[in-house]
Amino acid sequence: MVAVGEAIERALPRSYVSVCEQNRNRSALAGSKRASLLAWPTAGGCEGGSVRSMGVTYERAGAAAVVTIDRPERRNAIDGATATALLAGFERFCADDDARVLVLTGAGDVAFCAGADLKAIETLDEDLPGGPLGFTRLESPKPTIAAISGWCLAGGLEIALWCDLRIATETATLGFPERRWGVPLIDGGTQRLPRIVGMGRALELMLTGRMVPAAEAQAIGLVTEVVAPGRHLERALKLAGTLAAFPQETMLSDRRAALEGAGLPLAEGIALEARIGRESVATGAVGAARFAAGEGRGGAGV
Repeated sequence: MVAVGEAIERALPRSYVSVCEQNRNRSALAGSKRASLLAWPTAGGCEGGSVRSMGVTYERAGAAAVVTIDRPERRNAIDGATATALLAGFERFCADDDARVLVLTGAGDVAFCAGADLKAIETLDEDLPGGPLGFTRLESPKPTIAAISGWCLAGGLEIALWCDLRIATETATLGFPERRWGVPLIDGGTQRLPRIVGMGRALELMLTGRMVPAAEAQAIGLVTEVVAPGRHLERALKLAGTLAAFPQETMLSDRRAALEGAGLPLAEGIALEARIGRESVATGAVGAARFAAGEGRGGAGV
């Protein structure tokens, strides 16, 4: 039987494998903890159940992988061990072809994630290639959804920004309160927030550290959808199921073109789109034929 770690490294792009190697070499302690996490069941092995390690729970729900930051006593704040577990959970998702969407959430309804655990700040390594909070400097090859309830603050907001989509409850509050303590944003927040809400709004939120309630967050595009309290994970899983049911090749190529084209001059972005789209023309032709035959009329299936 092939070791889980070896299977993951064969399935991951070389960029992810490189990160794994560098993380192992950075710290013997982190390496030993990560090794224990990689002993989780092989891809698909926890369908219908869950596995918990170092403050992170990983489970499969249909075509979705659900990664839960499970430290409610610390408002799901992340220490070094939790960051290591998050990275391994992300790698496991990448390696599992049957897990088409990653849903990231926090245990309980009080907080999605309060960022770095300031009482264990010395356990975090800001120089890790994947980022001090685990994987925020890596790119996911498949769609990701943040299911947010309660506080989504500091590094927790940076993790939510890493996701493609954000589902939040009416009780959610988002922001960068670390502004008042002089703590910098180093998990992608300064780069992703402007891409999501625009530079002007992003600067206002970053410079002031103002707290943003869920309704306003939706109005400015910071969150995708607002749901009733306690319904965030349910809604995220339903959305994940919708995404998983689409033809994957074209959905993933369109996602890739959008993400890789962000920031490029328009002409270069269009050329990128044409090159990536050409790889899935055959799939598109099959889908067009299905539509021409009457399938999906009136928006059915969306």
